[in-house]
Amino acid sequence: MDGRTPARRSTARPLPGAGPPPARAPEWALYVDLDAYYVACELRDRPDLRGRTVIVGPPPSDGPGRGVVLSASYEARAFGVKSAQPVRTAARLCPDAVWIPPDFPKYERVANEVRAVLRRHSPRVVPYSIDEAVVVAEVESDEEARARAEAIQAELRTALGLSASIGVARARVVAKIASDRAKPGGIRVVTDGEIASFLAPLSVRAIPGVGPRTEEILTRHGVRTIGELASHEPQEFLRDLGGFARDLIELARGTPRESGEGSSGPRSRSADRTFDRDESDGARLAGAVRDLATELAAALDREQLRYGTVGVAFRWSDFDRTERRHNLVGAREGPAPLVEAAVRLAHGLWAAECAGRGRGVRTVSVRAERLAERLQRQASLDEYRPTGTGPQR
Repeated sequence: MDGRTPARRSTARPLPGAGPPPARAPEWALYVDLDAYYVACELRDRPDLRGRTVIVGPPPSDGPGRGVVLSASYEARAFGVKSAQPVRTAARLCPDAVWIPPDFPKYERVANEVRAVLRRHSPRVVPYSIDEAVVVAEVESDEEARARAEAIQAELRTALGLSASIGVARARVVAKIASDRAKPGGIRVVTDGEIASFLAPLSVRAIPGVGPRTEEILTRHGVRTIGELASHEPQEFLRDLGGFARDLIELARGTPRESGEGSSGPRSRSADRTFDRDESDGARLAGAVRDLATELAAALDREQLRYGTVGVAFRWSDFDRTERRHNLVGAREGPAPLVEAAVRLAHGLWAAECAGRGRGVRTVSVRAERLAERLQRQASLDEYRPTGTGPQR
């Protein structure tokens, strides 16, 4: 012994809050998709029309208009009527349908009522469109997640008179696909261990963000179903699909990277315009695309969303549709990248058409895909210009 007092082990208790935080319950995504939303809003006011063929859109009796169907009841859909179909076609398929002109202020008002209901079940509600939203819920099990979905479904029905299909999964993209399989008015729960087997038999078009062009690329590689996609490597598609290829493969294998609220996965927003007459002026088409892209970018900015893919589609005078898409380098935000890519795609579409049949354009659409929540706003160089000195050169 050297006479020194042995060191004593501290018996002080850790300060409150210094220990590990309590474990949180797993996050589940409840994807709520309102069934035949615009029709459902009208039937609340006109219950006498329930069970009949009802179409929401500009009535054909108003004259030879160029409008399209906004929504159709399931009874009308049995005749082949569908959303975005020309009014003349829908009237021919279902001549005895009841036509109701759209009432957009009503649909916005009801959408706000729906979101209020959803927030009573969870404070974390992410609207995807006027008739779709994700409820992020922290629950312990898939049984509890289903119970939460059933409660939401019941309240929407009793309080607002609306039917909803709900997909439930840990990943939002899977929940979205599940909601499509639950229509109309059902609930489909997909656990993590079931993702691959659930997706395997489905067409690749079931994946949000996979349109005709992506489907064509995958078909060239012999891929038609999600199950077939799982056996391929991302490198096979990188040249055509960029980073989206990795997302697709991981989803097909049952291991999507996004879960709960952390990431949005592949989803999209779009804006479109139908001309009064078939448009055959390239400059006016480019102007319309520029306006739509600017409008779309502003909407994405309000929702604090970034985008990874830009698409432009023309519906021609003969109702054929052509689309082109461009994968950006990394997620972008603001109007400049979206407008630049959209106008470039529109020029390419129009140049190809001028070299071929030379049809006019009936409708032009601009789409932003592979959206993700913006965690931090990207700064612009304009923000660093000294105030009061005018533009810097």
